[in-house]
Amino acid sequence: MSFHQGPNNVNSYNNVQVTNTNGVRETGVIDKLQHSYGFIICCDREARLFFHFSEYNGNLDTMKTGDAVEFQMSYDRRTGKPIAVAVVKIDPSMVTSETVDGKRCNGTVVQEAKQSKAKNNNQDDMGRVTYEHSGEFFFLPYAIEDICNGFRKLTAGDSVSFTVATDKRTGHVRACQLELIESPTSSKHQGVVCSMKESFGFIERSDVVREIFFHYSEFKGNINDLILGDDVEFGVQNRNGKEVAIEVSRLPEGTVIFEDVSVNRIQGKVLKELKNSNNRRQSDPLGGRLIYETPKGTMEVPYGDKDQAGEYTLVQGDFVEFNIATDRRDKLQRATNIALLEETFLKVGEQRETGLVVSLKDAYGFIQCVDKDVRIFFHYSELLDPTHVLKVQDEMEFTVTQDPSSPSRQIAIRIKPLIKGSVSLLTIHPQKFIGTIEKEPSSHKSQSKSKESENGSIVYDYDGSIQKIYYTTKDVLDMKNSPRYGDKVEFSVAEQKRNGVKIAIDVRVVLRNITGRCQGFIATLKDNYGFIENAEHDKEVFFHYSSYDGDISELELGDEVEYVLARKSSKLSAENIHKLTKGTVSPVEIQRNMGVLQGRIKRPMRIVNPEQDEYCGLVQVGVEANENAVCYQYGITSLADKRDFLQKGDLVKFQVAQVQITSALRAVNIAASRKYIRATVDSVKGQFGFINHEVEDGKKLFFHMTEVHDGVEITPGNEVEFVIVQNQRNGKYSACSLRKISESRRPERLISRLKSMSDDSAPRIVVIRQPKGPDEKSKGFVRPTIPWIVPV
Repeated sequence: MSFHQGPNNVNSYNNVQVTNTNGVRETGVIDKLQHSYGFIICCDREARLFFHFSEYNGNLDTMKTGDAVEFQMSYDRRTGKPIAVAVVKIDPSMVTSETVDGKRCNGTVVQEAKQSKAKNNNQDDMGRVTYEHSGEFFFLPYAIEDICNGFRKLTAGDSVSFTVATDKRTGHVRACQLELIESPTSSKHQGVVCSMKESFGFIERSDVVREIFFHYSEFKGNINDLILGDDVEFGVQNRNGKEVAIEVSRLPEGTVIFEDVSVNRIQGKVLKELKNSNNRRQSDPLGGRLIYETPKGTMEVPYGDKDQAGEYTLVQGDFVEFNIATDRRDKLQRATNIALLEETFLKVGEQRETGLVVSLKDAYGFIQCVDKDVRIFFHYSELLDPTHVLKVQDEMEFTVTQDPSSPSRQIAIRIKPLIKGSVSLLTIHPQKFIGTIEKEPSSHKSQSKSKESENGSIVYDYDGSIQKIYYTTKDVLDMKNSPRYGDKVEFSVAEQKRNGVKIAIDVRVVLRNITGRCQGFIATLKDNYGFIENAEHDKEVFFHYSSYDGDISELELGDEVEYVLARKSSKLSAENIHKLTKGTVSPVEIQRNMGVLQGRIKRPMRIVNPEQDEYCGLVQVGVEANENAVCYQYGITSLADKRDFLQKGDLVKFQVAQVQITSALRAVNIAASRKYIRATVDSVKGQFGFINHEVEDGKKLFFHMTEVHDGVEITPGNEVEFVIVQNQRNGKYSACSLRKISESRRPERLISRLKSMSDDSAPRIVVIRQPKGPDEKSKGFVRPTIPWIVPV
């Protein structure tokens, strides 16, 4: 780059020709620098001039933005635009863009300046100061930088002194070098925080009935510690014509007091009740009215929804007690701490009901009415005593009304807790009655049983007619002497108020029934019923599972039970069945001198052949059919395997025993001598299946899972051994006594030995009694053992 100054004072660089117009020197500041040129802002006028580095008289390496320079203005000959030439760096103190009047003025701050984030102060961030000159008021802007060091942030209302600076370029004036003269002492106010938003809130003032705005930045402390209802102290400042709270600080709780509350309680009457409204913005916050008598006459006082001692419903005409609160700000009076007087219900004739709390939820519950069979909804807020802790079975007095939100539903309001024992669901008749226990109440609760089936019943004579009345275990006076079937009892009759149903209470035994209880053995179990074999082993009686007092799944064939006979639909059935300890029912005495006999089933039990009249089965002595053979009866307890399905003609082995009650002889320990058949399982379908063995018309043999020994799992393809039996009712065949054959078979030598043992001609040994020990209790020999002495 080259610079050449010709004889015509023309500067030429990069094909740009510059002509100097005059020799006037100006000052400015370098505003911007590029690769080979820059720009200068003039201090004395509003202009920004281009200059080329070749026009700079100095070290280019030290030149930087913001340097103060002196230059001459010239024009680009080609474009005609003004440019700076003969640029020289000068002392910064020699450069100024404005002139400052040396005379100081006094004024007042009307708007405080804000710290600007922008490089150049934004007009919105500028403060304002006003002053009087020649009878006129002027407003001058100022920035934060214009406040002299050592002075705090100026606020509206501060008296200040300042100088006036005039911008040489634009002619604009502003205040600078501001110094505080006097700050008005702002009086402190108190209030309570009544609203909080994202970055601001409102304070209810204690000096006037008004709310004042405050910004979170004005709070002295952590704003997260400030909550609604906090007492605060603050100053007041006018901003844009509106008062705002500044310098907000917390006060100890209870410092701010808005009103004075009278000590004396006043009694009055509700003139106007508050309307229940879901709209939070109510036109009148004190919408209720109370009246009370004074020496000066009847006075009226308002109240709001927060003035009640509780949240229960108040209605017009209620008699109440309250205090008078007087607002310190405007002397307005209102009623507060309003409590309902108990005499209200008597004076106004309000219909009250009683009941028991039967259910409690989070904020509501239900009360069972005494006089009608309904449950009434209630809310906790309707308690007259808010401190009462609700519990189920609490006795309550209340008023029933229509639910405002659902007219079809009734609710309980104005609920008063009562002393325990105040509410009775029963009306007890004074007369005592004598009756007989027909059914005992069940002590085993079952979901399948109705409440009526779990209750006991008593039959008694009332004015010549036989009546039945129910009772429960809690109605028995002495549970240790609980009444049983057939017992004579004394009781009282109580009538339930809500539905008129009569029940027996205070039941006590006056005469025991010593002949009504029966004992026996479980003979049959079906889906929901079964049969019991009596202690004499000659009859069976029907029973339903609902009559068993216990878990029916634990009942097994042969279990000893106690029961009572009851007649239903002209048939006897067992009721009030209780399981007994094994050995309770009179046992039998085995006739060991007769040994083990072989015989044949001459007549099966009725559970095998329902068509026969006799319950007991009949077994003859001897394996050959003989009409004159000796026969013995047998029942369910006679079978060695209670699930064995003995049929007519089956060969058996048995013993003979004597029944102690009747001295009759009967067969016991009967075991079938059957031939087992082997086959594979074809299919299993739930509780039954089929075996690959044809018995009739090419059909496969049916079996039920209850016939599988030891409850082992049977799957298709398993090899099993079984016995074929025929159903006497329908004539169909089925498999019973199924045993799953293990995959690991016995050796042939053992199988052949077992076959030889099954030979009927071979001698057999049968254990007819177990040995006893020397102490006559443990197993061993009856005769004491004599120690062996070595002969001398």
